[in-house]
Amino acid sequence: MIVRPPVLVPLLASITFLALTGLVLGGWAPLDSFDSATSEAFRGYGDRHPELVGVLRITTDISATVPYLLIGAVASGGLLARGERRAAACCAALTVLVPVLWGLLHWGVHHPRPLDGFVVVHSNGFPSGHTSNATATALMAVLLLWPSLARTGRVVAVSLAALFAIFIGVTRLALLAHWPADVFGGWLLGLAVVPLTVYAINRFVPRREVPVLVGGSGAGTAHHPDSS
Repeated sequence: MIVRPPVLVPLLASITFLALTGLVLGGWAPLDSFDSATSEAFRGYGDRHPELVGVLRITTDISATVPYLLIGAVASGGLLARGERRAAACCAALTVLVPVLWGLLHWGVHHPRPLDGFVVVHSNGFPSGHTSNATATALMAVLLLWPSLARTGRVVAVSLAALFAIFIGVTRLALLAHWPADVFGGWLLGLAVVPLTVYAINRFVPRREVPVLVGGSGAGTAHHPDSS
């Protein structure tokens, strides 16, 4: 089962992402100044705490592309085995779509990463792939768990998901792997793509049907009670 988020979420995220992309492409001076000042603050902190940098180099890769693909494949297979066709289709689509989208943007948007970072990555940085992966994973987990959780459980799930996405974004800043604009872009990309994918899957993938007895004499079909 998967719940559909409010349409306002992907709408605002998409508009903001497009605006941010325009500012990045245009080299908007206030954004560049903010990026530089924030990165220099993280550089100074990292220079003073090299042991923390070592830890972050490990923890940030929770949302690297390979773990993201593996988690997505396992989740998709598990949901399909349970007969949750729409949820499985959403997981499978997002497992492929999110890395493809940020990969294409890395190719098409010229936005070099900070120089002399604590990790070395030879590619453009907008939006942050790790942050996009983390946001998509966190939001998809909330949407899958939402129907089966009580009010307190939903608050906990949303809080943990938000903390996870924020944590990964901050690790990318602390390691000087990305500018703040890249991380904001990753958050926005995840918030836009996940709900839009859910809406598309709900429209084009039929609900699972299960056999039922009709009038005690024959078998018919009925839609599985799937909120997706």
